[in-house]
Amino acid sequence: MPGISPDIISHRLSVNPAVRPVRQKRRAYDPERYEAMKAEVDRLSSIRFIREVDYPTWLANVVMVRKPRKVWRMCVDYTNLNRACPKDSFPLPRIDQLVDATAGHALLSFMDAYSGYNQIFMHPEDQAHTSFITDRGLYCYKVMPFGLKNAGATYQRLVNHLFAPLIGNTMEVYVDDMLVKSRTVDQHIPNLSAMFTILKQYKMRLNPTKCAFGVASGKFLGFMISQRGIEANPEKIQAILDMTIPKTVKDIQSLTGRVAALTRFISKATDRYAPFFKALKGTKRNITWTAECETAFSELKEYMGRAPLLSTPEHGDILVVYLSVSASAVSSVLIRSKMQKFDTQCIMSARHCKMQKFDTQTSKNWRSPWSSRLDASDHISKPTPSMS
Repeated sequence: MPGISPDIISHRLSVNPAVRPVRQKRRAYDPERYEAMKAEVDRLSSIRFIREVDYPTWLANVVMVRKPRKVWRMCVDYTNLNRACPKDSFPLPRIDQLVDATAGHALLSFMDAYSGYNQIFMHPEDQAHTSFITDRGLYCYKVMPFGLKNAGATYQRLVNHLFAPLIGNTMEVYVDDMLVKSRTVDQHIPNLSAMFTILKQYKMRLNPTKCAFGVASGKFLGFMISQRGIEANPEKIQAILDMTIPKTVKDIQSLTGRVAALTRFISKATDRYAPFFKALKGTKRNITWTAECETAFSELKEYMGRAPLLSTPEHGDILVVYLSVSASAVSSVLIRSKMQKFDTQCIMSARHCKMQKFDTQTSKNWRSPWSSRLDASDHISKPTPSMS
């Protein structure tokens, strides 16, 4: 695989010279892992992703992880090396903004890069720092491996550079997840052609088994995207529906984590799972599961069985913001009215400790994710009856 030219980008580690290098002691593995490790080393050597190295200053162990299809993935424990590297502050795109910008299109194409990180070369001076130990010898990576600190930032910097003319118009990219979108069916082939022209120019490769072209809907960054709007991932919903009554602190933390991933689809989310946080006020091992928790748990499951569809506002739509203030939280929902039909555009809920008087000064602290859009539009504040 050719890979991206180092003249375009290469990954540098910027290891802090004040940090003492660490050579991890060799670990022992069972015969099955040794065989899988040997096969992976042979494969990486044949495609010139790794090379043998002598006298490395940094040395890490291999970690064999079993994948769902009963195959092994070889990872490297770069914990010590990552601690010696500063964080790259290059920003990743906001997932919610990418998802909002993708919904409402007639056709979509989902692409995934083939061994995306491995298409970027390591800087020659830093290759030896990626050294790892096996039963057959010492090797280092010539390409950027998984597990290195700032690898995601390096990849995002690359795709932002390559697809700069298309991002935000006909394409959205989050690290190695790429999507081409078209408002009409006739536009999709030209949009794909522009994307493939860039891929060919810079010799970037895609994984055909993880690509889908010209579809009406699909999963992108954990959400279901279609022309109708944004829907919650059915797998995440089913994970909540399949949960039994929490019995330990870990169980409640698992529940709140799953709910947090679907917060934008849950009306008055903070009020709904406030009882779960109260249950954590017991000891570290035991929880206080009350009748209030039981009711909230049942109502949450019932609500997730009918999670709303979020739609994208169009030019000329009337947007209505509804606020709900309770003793524990402030919730809001942005509604778009179209042909006398109301569609949910976004739901949010913020927790606060005490009730506050919401005047002009205080309300600035509760700016919503869409406030930047509203600031640029004509808007009128008008009190309306409550909405259940």
